[in-house]
Formats: sequence, C-alpha cells, structure tokens
Amino acid sequence: MVFNTKMIFALLFLCFSATCVFAGDPTLEFEWKVTYGTIAPLGVPQQGILINGQFPGPAINCTSNNNIVVNVFNQLDEPLLLTWAGIQQRKNSWQDGTPALCAPSSLERTTPIASRSRTRLEPTFTSLPPLSTGPLVVLVCSRSTADPLSPFPLTIPRGVSCSSWGLVQQGPQVPKEHSRFCRSIGRPDGIQINGQSSKVGDANAKPLFTFEAGKTYRFRVCNVGLRLSVNFRVQGHTMKVVEVEGSHTVQNLYDSLDLHVGQCMSVLVTADQTPKDYYFVASSRFAQHPLSTVAVIRYANGNGAASPELPPPPPENTKGIAWSISQFRSFRWNLTASAARPNPQGSYKYGKINITRTIKLVNTRSSSNGKLRFGINGRASRGRQVEVAPNVVNGTYRNFVEIIFENHEKTIQTWHLDGFSFFAVAIEPGRWSPEKRKNYNLLDALSRNTVQVYPNSWAAVMTTLDNAGMWNLRSEMRERAYLGQQFYLSVVSEARSLRDEYSLPETQELCGIVKSLPKPAPYT
Repeated sequence: MVFNTKMIFALLFLCFSATCVFAGDPTLEFEWKVTYGTIAPLGVPQQGILINGQFPGPAINCTSNNNIVVNVFNQLDEPLLLTWAGIQQRKNSWQDGTPALCAPSSLERTTPIASRSRTRLEPTFTSLPPLSTGPLVVLVCSRSTADPLSPFPLTIPRGVSCSSWGLVQQGPQVPKEHSRFCRSIGRPDGIQINGQSSKVGDANAKPLFTFEAGKTYRFRVCNVGLRLSVNFRVQGHTMKVVEVEGSHTVQNLYDSLDLHVGQCMSVLVTADQTPKDYYFVASSRFAQHPLSTVAVIRYANGNGAASPELPPPPPENTKGIAWSISQFRSFRWNLTASAARPNPQGSYKYGKINITRTIKLVNTRSSSNGKLRFGINGRASRGRQVEVAPNVVNGTYRNFVEIIFENHEKTIQTWHLDGFSFFAVAIEPGRWSPEKRKNYNLLDALSRNTVQVYPNSWAAVMTTLDNAGMWNLRSEMRERAYLGQQFYLSVVSEARSLRDEYSLPETQELCGIVKSLPKPAPYT
C-alpha cells in the first residue's frame, strides 16, 4: 500500500477489549471535527491538532456493552487514519484502522467507527504518531449497575494523561521532514499532564482536580507519549493500583508508579491528609536528560500551598531497572474479581494450556543510505510505501502462542498487539532461552495489550489466536513503528465463515497494489 508522504496517522488508545453485542445494547453516536489550533502544553504556543476545538479532546461517557459510533470530519490538510489501540475489534480487523488495512480519510470525509464497550471501560487518550501533537481525547466509561465481583466502586474515573513533549517535534510541519528523510524526531523538551505543565511554586497554576476530605478518588493515568517512560506520584498520598489495561489487579499500595509508553492503569487515592494543596508529580524514566512537571491537587476549603519538597523519584540506571522489574512483578491478576463476562478472571487457566508455537522478536536499529531504520529481527517495514507480503507473519487460528521480545539496545522498548490481549508472564535481564520458562508466572499474570522490555532484557507473553483477521504488532515508540518496527499477524479461519470473521465491508476503500483488484467474495 502506498501512502502520501505527508500522511498523519492518529492512534486512539482505548484500553479495553471488545465482546459480544446484544440486540438490546444502546448505540451512542458522536461527531468529531479534527482541526488545527494553537496549544501550549509547555507554556509556549505552537500548532496542534484539536478535536471539536478541544485539547485534550472531548470525553465519551458510556456503559458496558454500549455500541459507540464516531463520525470523524477531517478538516486538516492531510489524510487522517484512526486506529483504536486496545479495543480488540472482534472478527473485524477491517475496522482496526492500521495503515496496511485501511485507506486514510481525506478532507471532509465522514468516517464511522464502531466500537463495542466491555466491562470496566476506562478513560484513555489520543496521540498522533509519529507526526504527533499528543493527547486529544479521553474516553471515560463506567458500569451502570453494581457488579458483585468488582473489587472497587465502579465510578467514572478521573483521566490523567502524562507524556513527554517537544516544542519542535510535536508541530505538524517539522516532523514531516524528519519522517521524509528518516531522521529521529529528537529528544523532548518537557513533560505534560492533561495538556499543561507547571513548576513548583507557580502561584498561577490551576488545580488539576479538587479533593473533598475523606473521599476516595479513582484516577486513570495513561502515558500517551512518543518515546519516554514516566513515573508518577501524589505528594503525601499513597496509591492503590486496582486495574491495569482492563484487568483487575491484586490491590497493593505504592508511593510511585512507572508507566511506559501506551500503558494505562487505575489507582485509588484517599483524601486523608491535611486540607491544602498537594502536587501530582510526573517525571521521565531512563532518560539521559531527566524531565519533570507538577500539577496541583487542591483540597476543597483547604488552606495552604503545596510543599516545595517533592516525593523523590525511583532510582535510575541498573538499580532503576531492577526496581521497575520488581514493580512489574508485583502487578498480579485478581483471580476472584469479575472479568469482561460475568465470571471471575481466574476461571481462565492460561498456565495449563500447551504452547503450540514460539515467536521470537528482536528490535533492531540500522542506517541505510543515510536514513534511519528500525526493524524486527533485522527486517524493517517499508514505512509509507508498505508492501504487505514481506511484513506478514501467519498464525494458526485458535493456536496458543508464546511471543518473546528481546531488546539488545540501551533504550527501553514498549510493544503493542492489536486484536488480542496477552498474558505478560515474565520480564528478565539477559537473553531468553527455553529454560527461562520455569520462571514464568503461570497463575496470575495480567491480561493486557502492551508490554515493556528493558535495555538488554527480554519479555515473554502468551495468547490464544482466537480473533481471525490481520492484526498489527508494533513498537509503541512512534518513530520506531513509523520507520519499520512493526508487522502484521495474519490469523485465518479455514472455515471462512461469518462465525469467525466478518466480510470485507462493501464501503471499504482499496488502495496500493490491490486498488484495481476485485473484492473477495463475502463469507456466509
């Protein structure tokens, strides 16, 4: 598939999975107008991309099993492609919105996108990789009725987006040149929280949220950045992790939490301190040039400014990696809590399923004719001029597979798989070997759709290929995915039945080498 060199790809991070939709489920329709506008996440005005004139974008409130239809009016001077990362689009990769499957939307084109909500829908955010302007939309979803198996109150959470931000790299114009000549977008200039950045002692800083003493609040925090991991903490308060990427967790307390690119989690914070102002702190992780920012959390009727003494960040370098791996291992599935369906999460015994195939992936970096390239196992996707065949791995429908990610580089990696959730069973330093399977968590690893891989380390995930279609597996570092570090996993059901996969929609646009070919016969 060949794309315009000025194309902008948009990635919607919707951290939930699809499930069946029943006849009685309501449909909610929304209209998004995508335009350019002036934003200032670091206090310096720059051109950004807005949805309905907002940055971050509008919230969507819905309940479990709602059908969501979004009509997108692209008023940019570029084609626009939206992909819903985190929603599984069961049997329907045609709506996944990834570049090798879908043609981008042109100017003034209305594009309906249907998504099906499941239990525990959470707020997440939009970013525009690799020519990005950062977070654009928050999706907030909650159950309409109490769930007896829910381990915490299912109220609408407060959405928080944290990410690195660049004054130059985020503008719509400059990154075009970087992508055209295959250059790095460079290091970021700061950290933003919900589109803003503040300094300690800033008397003009508006509060991010207001607390009422004695109440417990749920925050859904997402890293919507292009490259850097972040650590967040709330001054004077502990955080109880209750959910990570759609999975209920064993509820442990933390003073600070690492959040890698593309990842989201829910924490509970109790307003049990002296009523005054406190700082929500976000800082970079594993970066050569540390960055940080703060946002104010204000107690209602409180008296007093936030203390300038911020909670310290976790260690860096080798100690920091060990600290972060230990925190990853502390996130465990709550086996008795509800899942997407009305049964406990622990009813799925993934550790007792035989592995039928192992796929090993090593991220690589190289230079070709002076152009920066990223790849997998030494092979790079061809970016804008995508030739689908060389970048497709065939998977067998309903097989249980193990995917190994190895990182031989000095920078942290994050990976995302469309169409599936997987069990992140292990992360360790060094190189993977079959003997490492004895260290897997085969009981209560989290079911999620992203996984981080630390420098000179490996990660193992396991999943059932039960969703027929063509699904994108990519680096969550936007420039790495755009410059080659991605491929497609083709899962074909031999039955060629609507039971397993929907037919190619009649309205689907074709482009590239298949533009003039007839569409395949519909399934029955």
